[in-house]
Amino acid sequence: MKHLPSLKNLYYLVNLYQEQNFNRAAKLCHVSQSTLSSGIQNLEEQLGHQLIERDHKSFIFTAIGEEVVQRSRKLLTDVDDLVELVKHQGQPMTGDIRLGCIPTIAPFLLSRVVRLCQQDYPDLTLFLKEDTTERLLDALGKGELDLLLLALPVDTSGYHSMKVGIDPFKLVMHKELSGEVRQPIDYKALPDESIFLLQSEHCITGHAISACRLADSDKINPFAATSLHTLVQMVNSKLGTTFLPQMAIDAGILKDTDLTALTPPGEAPYRDIGLVWRQTSSRIMTFRTLGKAIQGLLEQAEAES
Repeated sequence: MKHLPSLKNLYYLVNLYQEQNFNRAAKLCHVSQSTLSSGIQNLEEQLGHQLIERDHKSFIFTAIGEEVVQRSRKLLTDVDDLVELVKHQGQPMTGDIRLGCIPTIAPFLLSRVVRLCQQDYPDLTLFLKEDTTERLLDALGKGELDLLLLALPVDTSGYHSMKVGIDPFKLVMHKELSGEVRQPIDYKALPDESIFLLQSEHCITGHAISACRLADSDKINPFAATSLHTLVQMVNSKLGTTFLPQMAIDAGILKDTDLTALTPPGEAPYRDIGLVWRQTSSRIMTFRTLGKAIQGLLEQAEAES
């Protein structure tokens, strides 16, 4: 058998690429800087190619070095999945899950998911990360996360996904303004720049525009909020209207405001809620079991709303 490079040295290389600093990478790997440097030099000797160009003060990755980093990430992720497969064989709802979730879902659903796991699956521990869809998908691909809870549809090429429920959109405005709006609501009748939305990196903006068939960009205010709570404050100041997901309303985001939630015109608009994981993951049974549990939470919330 060929003398294969060690996973440890590949791990050193990946972390150096991530940190772009030998000292920080060594601390992340819990080794000395000299140990990390020697490990990468040994890797270069085994592969027969220079992976890093060094001088006394800086370094850069060579083209083949960057390619090795990308392939090493996949190898290390596959090894982690292999270890998890053996470790939890026959016991799917045990161990750790690094779960990523978008900001328009996390504050309104994750606490219930955590409580459910603590009650029904005490041997399963969730480690949570909140970020945008794009960044979460990138982290999933790099093996930094195991599972994502997202609003669909998104481009999940190369991943498995499972729909766990739907989340309707409501048109939210101040109670005084709602009395002045003709029913049924016609978006064309709303003043220009009267609809407030989130910044474009939040997928709910695209979902709301698509689901509510909001084609007239003149109606959208150029101000873009960073959170749903900011949108609530803007609309509560009688500056206009916005779209909010039902789960945020159910969680009490309109509490202590003078806002009312109305059903948008046309077909009932909504977003799909789903789980996403790598196709190579060995914990499919765990993810699907958790997905069914989340589905139950969403169905319960729908029945109570």
